Amino acid sequence: MKALQLIILSFLAAIILSFSPTSKKYIVIDAGHGGKDLGATRNGIHEKDIVLNIAKQIKKSVERNDNYEVILTRDDDSYPSLSERTEKINKLNPEMVISLHVNQTPKETEKTGFEIYVQKNEQSKNLAEKLKHKLGECPVKEENLHLLRESKVPAILLELGFMSNTKDRAYMSSEEGQKEIAEKISDFIRGN
Repeated sequence: MKALQLIILSFLAAIILSFSPTSKKYIVIDAGHGGKDLGATRNGIHEKDIVLNIAKQIKKSVERNDNYEVILTRDDDSYPSLSERTEKINKLNPEMVISLHVNQTPKETEKTGFEIYVQKNEQSKNLAEKLKHKLGECPVKEENLHLLRESKVPAILLELGFMSNTKDRAYMSSEEGQKEIAEKISDFIRGN
């Protein structure tokens, strides 16, 4: 009789635990610019479109894992102000923030690749170092940018490449390039 009670009790405990809410990690992806703010632009290719497409792919990829919920600061061609973005971030209190951008120089350049900007704290710097391992060798720099300065959680700003570099521009604006970039960032998020 005791064995039967133990089996029933174990079964009930398993049922109750299976319906318990899971604690998800919140991740904010900020797709820079938007609306009338095109960001870096060359040959009809706009930063705001590249970063939004990649942000949506990251959300879709990461949320396949029940442990994460990705919140986008914008999911359409709108322009939330920098203050609105950081206010949203600070209300959500996520595990981390990744702000996506595209670099540009005034003229065509040989400069290429990712650059990471960080807050002046160790958590942000540690995230950047881990992300750097997923992306490959790239500079990590401290910068006094609004989103980094005003976010109360670990935040990094990731420049995805140079709009003013022909190869980077072609890669970032291609479906394949955007998918590869999104997957690298998604792998980094799932690894944290």
